[in-house]
Amino acid sequence: MRRDIQQVPFGYVPSVEERKGTLVFYDSFEHITDQELQIAAKAAVDRQFTKLVLYPLHEETVRRMSKEPVLAFHKREDRLHEWKREQGRSYITVEGLEGKRKKYTPIDSALRHIADVYPSPYFLYLTPEMANQFASFSSFEEWIVKLRLLLSAAPTRLHPRLEKYRHRWNVVGEEDSDS
Repeated sequence: MRRDIQQVPFGYVPSVEERKGTLVFYDSFEHITDQELQIAAKAAVDRQFTKLVLYPLHEETVRRMSKEPVLAFHKREDRLHEWKREQGRSYITVEGLEGKRKKYTPIDSALRHIADVYPSPYFLYLTPEMANQFASFSSFEEWIVKLRLLLSAAPTRLHPRLEKYRHRWNVVGEEDSDS
């Protein structure tokens, strides 16, 4: 077995990665405007995330979560790809897991997939409505200790679990010292 030995100058200090982690925008993207996508992209840059992952939900997932009618998955996904191309930013990714599965995907499965594929730490970018839905799931307390939430706006109504874990989420635009 051959080993290549590399020499480094005395006092060499490897550069520290300034960007870290993944911001995941988890939504149906049915009612999300380009301006709201822009705000999420700006939040990713401002908070120095390595990746902004746009995670569109399959229509079956949306149907089970909210009973809300939505456009076909591929139409919403195509719109996100078009927006991403217009931005020309390499740190933005459109996650296609739900399009490959073509069925309901529990949020636990989605979060496990994200943890397997993207660099940590993990932040979920959610609308207040989606945050309340996430908090209503039994697995919320298991996941909230592994990730943080970044809400697009201040919620008018808080789920009791969101209130309990208030220290694990922030609203875009609010200053916080933890991230």
